[in-house]
Amino acid sequence: MSIHEEGQKQIYRVEGFTCAGCASTFEKNVQHLEGVTDASVNFGAGKLTVYGDTSIHALEKAGAFENLSVRPENQKNTPLKISIWKKYFTLILAFILLILGFTFHGIHGEYSIYTILAYTFTILVGGHSLLRTGFSNLLQLIFDMKTLMTVAVTGAVLIGEWREAAIVVILFAISEVLERFSLDKARHSIRSLMDIAPNQATIRRNGENQTIPVENVEIGDIQIVKPGTKIAMDGRIIQGFSSINQASITGESVPVEKHPGNDAYAGTLNEEGYLEIEVTKRVEDTTLSKIIHLVEEAQAEKAPSQAFVDRFAAYYTPAIMITALMVAVLPPLLSTAEWSTWIYQGLAVLVVGCPCALVISTPVSVVTAIGNAARNGVLIKGGIYLEEMGALKAIAFDKTGTLTKGVPAVTDIQFFSEKGGMFRFLAALEYHSNHPLASAILKKAEQEGISYKDMKVSEFQSVTGKGIQGTINGKTYYVGKPSFFTNGLSHDIQQLIKNFQQEGKTVILMGDEYKIIALAAIADELRESSTFVMKQLQNSGVREIVMLTGDNKQTAETIGKAVGVTNVQSELLPEDKLTFIKQMRKKHKKTAMVGDGVNDAPALASATVGVAMGGAGTDTSLETADIALMADDLEKLPYTVRLSQQALRIIKQNISFAIGIKILALLLVIPGWLTLWIAIFADMGATILVTMNALRLMKTKK
Repeated sequence: MSIHEEGQKQIYRVEGFTCAGCASTFEKNVQHLEGVTDASVNFGAGKLTVYGDTSIHALEKAGAFENLSVRPENQKNTPLKISIWKKYFTLILAFILLILGFTFHGIHGEYSIYTILAYTFTILVGGHSLLRTGFSNLLQLIFDMKTLMTVAVTGAVLIGEWREAAIVVILFAISEVLERFSLDKARHSIRSLMDIAPNQATIRRNGENQTIPVENVEIGDIQIVKPGTKIAMDGRIIQGFSSINQASITGESVPVEKHPGNDAYAGTLNEEGYLEIEVTKRVEDTTLSKIIHLVEEAQAEKAPSQAFVDRFAAYYTPAIMITALMVAVLPPLLSTAEWSTWIYQGLAVLVVGCPCALVISTPVSVVTAIGNAARNGVLIKGGIYLEEMGALKAIAFDKTGTLTKGVPAVTDIQFFSEKGGMFRFLAALEYHSNHPLASAILKKAEQEGISYKDMKVSEFQSVTGKGIQGTINGKTYYVGKPSFFTNGLSHDIQQLIKNFQQEGKTVILMGDEYKIIALAAIADELRESSTFVMKQLQNSGVREIVMLTGDNKQTAETIGKAVGVTNVQSELLPEDKLTFIKQMRKKHKKTAMVGDGVNDAPALASATVGVAMGGAGTDTSLETADIALMADDLEKLPYTVRLSQQALRIIKQNISFAIGIKILALLLVIPGWLTLWIAIFADMGATILVTMNALRLMKTKK
């Protein structure tokens, strides 16, 4: 039995995190609580998963070092409106005391009892949480950001630098407030998704309409949705016609026409008609709930650069402490330098060495990018896929349903005798067929107003692999492949067939025992956006774009040329697609495969990044793909590549900046110019700047 099976699983929302290190400390504290067998914290989503039995009081006590608030996941958050004065009373009071200290400093001098008392109260009021946590960490030999700050403030007080210690405390408190605000802004993109679906649904039970919480709605209930209201539960429309805005799921703002038999999703807006919808999923299983769950899980997945930062930070913090000790001790021991001067420099090194900006540089970027993508109808299932997508060099597309619409359509039709009557005969024959191409003929007939359902067809036969035949008004007609017609085809008709086949179209003929009556060319039509998307991807730096298809070489080459791909692979079986993807990975390292997420599952899994189209319609796509485009819209792909590339750039910028500013500040030690307030500004400034830089990802648009 696994440790996770030993106790009850409970999920909570946590508010108040200021850094990834604090989340890690909280996780360890919870793991040591009585009755808890295991616990994990999702810093990006602000979630805590606990295995075992414990209380919210115990959890908040474990997070008291950070003043964390904890609530059950399914409990709605109704934040109280607190005035800014009350919310930040401690910080404001500490700031007033600091101003008072500056005033006494100017009037009575640095070492006046009034000045020292003002600075002391500033430190105690503004830094009580910092100092309490820092001293606790020291006793446990835990060396994090708050430990370094506590040592620096204590050291400054011991050498009589009261003003510097007070400034460090105030600036650190301000930086925590700004970090908390920035992280909350980054998380808001996911929280806004949670508020999309209504909390209550109008259900018809026993002939009566009643409004009940969505948690009490059962599968099979009939949901009543009036015009202008949101749909509360996933289901299937059983009565009514309407236009539904599905932007919350697919990112597409253009309403979709819906009629009985169509699916409807929780959180989407019914714009026009009255609908009755049979509920098909419970509230925790709706498409929107699944998207939110997968996005939050994705935010917990560490990107490769985050793994590097974590490894780096593990050595970085101890190295900074050793460096600070050497700066404080070696100059006085090896020369006549004053101890107080170099102890002060050592304390400044401790402050500037805080790894907060470095540690937060990647998570805040990943959280923001994944949240932005979710709001635009793209589900990215982890930081690793975000980074891999940003470094892509090659993309392979399955043709059917991805580059094409996946629905056969008549592109050309010619009749060599009277059209109206013969078209009716052709449609009547195809009406009795179950061949996939028959639907294209019937759709064309309906578009042209041809009635065929009342036409009587007798002696109907389907000839496997060839076509169909049937008798109408006492005469036998044949419909099928050119090879079905054994009497020979005229040169002109053969030339027509050849021309259409070179264009990548399938040709079917209609005839009787003596002559050819009609010719129809059918093709899986290209998406209007396919060519534009290929150009966008090439402009984004994708070197090779490959189309994979089971079509014959001539047809595939024609379609590939029309789309604008750089390489066409034809006559492929599903296992051949898998083999080709493996070859692409060897050649380009970073490769994506784009398909429908069902038939292409092996190839999607083999690619560096598997991208599924139309994820809103299939649970399989959501589960199997690394990235799911919720709408059946190929134009989401260039947006996803651009977002990923920008995220990768920002992550690299943040890491470089966080390390660079530390090195620059540490170099100020050599001439003895580094002060505690410069050190705290360097740390606070770096943290705020990397966070604000990451928030730029919220502005990336389709």
